Amino acid sequence: MENKKSIEAKGNAIMKKEDFAALWKSIRLKVTDTYDVPPEILWVNGSTIGTLGNFSASTGKAKSKKTFNISAIVAAALTNDEVLHYSACLPPDKRKILYVDTEQSRYHCHKVMERILRLAGLPTDQDRDDFVFIVLREQTPDMRKRIIEYMLENMPDVGLLIIDGIRDLMYDINSPSESTDLINLLMRWSSGYNLHIHTVLHLNKGDDNTRGHIGTELNNKAETVLQITKSMQDRNISEVKATHIRDRDFEPFAFRINDSALPEVVDGYVFQQPKQEKSFPLTELTEQQHRTALENGFGKRTVQGYSNVIQALKQGYASIGYERGRNVLVALNTFLVNKRMIVKEGKGYRYNPDFHY
Repeated sequence: MENKKSIEAKGNAIMKKEDFAALWKSIRLKVTDTYDVPPEILWVNGSTIGTLGNFSASTGKAKSKKTFNISAIVAAALTNDEVLHYSACLPPDKRKILYVDTEQSRYHCHKVMERILRLAGLPTDQDRDDFVFIVLREQTPDMRKRIIEYMLENMPDVGLLIIDGIRDLMYDINSPSESTDLINLLMRWSSGYNLHIHTVLHLNKGDDNTRGHIGTELNNKAETVLQITKSMQDRNISEVKATHIRDRDFEPFAFRINDSALPEVVDGYVFQQPKQEKSFPLTELTEQQHRTALENGFGKRTVQGYSNVIQALKQGYASIGYERGRNVLVALNTFLVNKRMIVKEGKGYRYNPDFHY
């Protein structure tokens, strides 16, 4: 870690030969090298959602019960057992969990901590060395990052780091440079300290997109992105699905809060098919057709105003022979936004060439 820090500290200075020699050993990949498979530590119904050396995320709108979902993940990790369809197995030398809350008061954080212990079936009247909970609500974004870094440097047995929420580690949620720096920091922490990071980010109020430019970066780089959504059938139920996962996808599940104020699985819950998939199936056009149409319609500009966005789609998709009326284009717009093929930037929308189809 120290070599990486010293190299980064040089900023834009010209790299000297000896500096690059040290860096070269860490960046060159040889076919004759051998690497261990990253240890898997978190699963949902047998599908891997978390490995050491990587990071994942939970997303959802306000009041979707994201923190209840996180509580189940942490409870499973504390006991190396199964809680709410989450299973965990942390190595013996990586059993410590560091939980960082950047939003809530000490009172509400204490309630979360108690809930986790009750979910895990552990006593709530004594502190634990393997579960460290810190409250950073009053700190600045820079100080929050410094505190986390200091703790990781001095707690080598941390296997799981929870950051609730990631937005508060930055000043401008829409800053491309700050977002990239923060995602790079998560990657450096997770690989450098050999742990898994699970973080939380809100979705936009008006759609199912993760907030800001940091949301785009998170979707592109995270090992797994979970989405927690309030059920349209019963507002007391929350649905959990993977919007991005490197392992095989798992069947979504639903939970409710029981009389003991703990999340419990809703057995037999039937999920409704998303409307956009019915009206615009994913297989209708290929990835390259989408890319060509969006490049022709948007180019590199940000299109302002909803009617102008629909017009850009009409022109772009007509250029590949896909001419459709307004109703279909409106459904297509929803599909593209949900898949992050086009993303919000300021008050307009732009084509996102880094989308995953």
